Amino acid sequence: MTKKIQARKSSIHGNGVFALAPIKKGEQVIEYKGMRRTHDEVDADDSGDVESGHTFLFTLNEVYVIDANYKGNSARWMNHSCEPNCQALIHETDGDDPADDKVFIEAIRAIKPGEELTYNYGITLAERHTPRLKKIWECRCGSKKCTGTMLQPKR
Repeated sequence: MTKKIQARKSSIHGNGVFALAPIKKGEQVIEYKGMRRTHDEVDADDSGDVESGHTFLFTLNEVYVIDANYKGNSARWMNHSCEPNCQALIHETDGDDPADDKVFIEAIRAIKPGEELTYNYGITLAERHTPRLKKIWECRCGSKKCTGTMLQPKR
């Protein structure tokens, strides 16, 4: 199978993931991999610091978070966009162990070689979205639909 994606420097932020070959709408691009850690373990560590504006954490379910700081793959380099070309889908397994659930990144439209792959991080914070937090979680996607922050609106 031809390698279809590559991580490299991004104009959005730091590193990014780019298409090397055409990717079809609906195509599964990559699994988001990393160590399964409980929410309490992540909260006790500094890898989930809300003040940094940078995270490799992906909430998997009520019990676990995928921490791509440990055993992560190139999916961790995918950047946020307010107008993404991919989406993250959580695949719940039929078994009893919530650690077996997985996250896959799937194309939501056709993607051409050279395009950066992005998805909406869907970051939600319990605390008030102050101007300071919005600045910390600033979005740099450059889309005409950019909200200026990776934080999702409060519901």
